[in-house]
Amino acid sequence: MASAAETDAMRRALRLARNGPRGLNPQVGAVILSPDGEILAEGHHRGAGTPHAEVDALSKLAPGEARGATAVVTLEPCNHTGRTGPCAVALLEAGVARVVYALDDPTDAAAGGADRLRAGGVDVEAGLEREAATELVRDWAHLQRTGRPRVTVKWAQSLDGRAAADDGSSQWITGPDARRDVHERRARADAILAGTGTVLADDPALTARDADGALLDRQPIPVIVGETPVSADAAVRRHPREALFFATRDLAAVLDELGGRGIQTVFVEGGPTLESALLRDGLADEVLVYVAPVLLGGSRLALGDLGVPGIASARRLEVASIDLLGDDIRVVARPAHDTQGES
Repeated sequence: MASAAETDAMRRALRLARNGPRGLNPQVGAVILSPDGEILAEGHHRGAGTPHAEVDALSKLAPGEARGATAVVTLEPCNHTGRTGPCAVALLEAGVARVVYALDDPTDAAAGGADRLRAGGVDVEAGLEREAATELVRDWAHLQRTGRPRVTVKWAQSLDGRAAADDGSSQWITGPDARRDVHERRARADAILAGTGTVLADDPALTARDADGALLDRQPIPVIVGETPVSADAAVRRHPREALFFATRDLAAVLDELGGRGIQTVFVEGGPTLESALLRDGLADEVLVYVAPVLLGGSRLALGDLGVPGIASARRLEVASIDLLGDDIRVVARPAHDTQGES
């Protein structure tokens, strides 16, 4: 049974973990406690090739200072040698007497640290603050499982399903509350994806901004897909993050490449052609729709062909949430096989 000091330390470790970068490695935090529950050291993982959180914390202690201590870690200490050695071994060699961790490592290569620690005589407890730790590494775990980032397809539409009026104008279908929510979600994403058709037609900046138009601190990497060249003076080329251009229509290959770069989440604002293709090919993990109480009529539908010949082939979704933002409705839905909670 975890003590109050261990619970506080785990919550501290979860906060520390978020200081680490998102990428191919998980965000992990660690706190070392003395036998009487005082914090001796703390650490977090700073990226591929750097010491893992446990080793980062241990490095701040003098030799022998961790003997008899408790290590509180957000993820099961690893049991493999990669660019760094096994954390389970580092904890054993440091003389740690107890390890409390939140979440079992979901990867075959790194799992097994808990068993190794127990075999070495260490008291091990798993599952403290498991839910919070699961949320912390949810996108990383998805990347490990699929090799691709989690993809959110977003669009705004009128009540009758139009993304624009017949003359092509679409600013603004939704109100300021919905637009603010979009920019906050852009800032949380690792990348923002658009097609060359949208870039050429609308010249979007693809930045995350506040209500006054100022750039938010965190910006997604712009990713442009399509075979049509994008001009040198396009707004996206002035994005604070260097844009990635893929001269292809192979969306699965693009997502594989992004996953290989450690991009965990992609926010798609690419127009009906790109978004319909992602949905048609089963590459979307989440649908985010803002519905405004306006009627436009005409032919500018929010989505195009999804490869649905009849109602029996309809793409069924499960609604994760429905919220009112000003006068607009925000709907989050996922394919019926994905029942994970909203981030």
